[in-house]
Amino acid sequence: MSQDGTQTETERQKKIIADVRRNKELREKTYRERALKLFPHVCAKCGREFSGKKLKELTVHHRDHDHDNNPADGSNWELLCIYCHDNEHSRNLDAEWYGSEAPGGGHEPASSHKPFGGLATLLKNKK
Repeated sequence: MSQDGTQTETERQKKIIADVRRNKELREKTYRERALKLFPHVCAKCGREFSGKKLKELTVHHRDHDHDNNPADGSNWELLCIYCHDNEHSRNLDAEWYGSEAPGGGHEPASSHKPFGGLATLLKNKK
């Protein structure tokens, strides 16, 4: 605090950031605990089982990517290991990078070479 008893701007910002981080940790803890009670401790993608100290590697993934959408029935959650969770989010980043078209989905081929282009003709002539 400054000499006149009011908070400086940086002190206010630090307090706000600390409050936001604390609220985020509380929110995450509550839905994580509920998800761990609802679902078996198995990664929904790779099927790896978790227990004991390894349980911390199991994360809660929000299917709609909205971390504030936490229904009591857990319908927006799935438990993923940290590796599958990173993969899930990197897929979205890849989709943003390459656009809405999926690989091989309607684009011109990268190569114009067709190694089996004349194969049908050669097979017909062989008979």
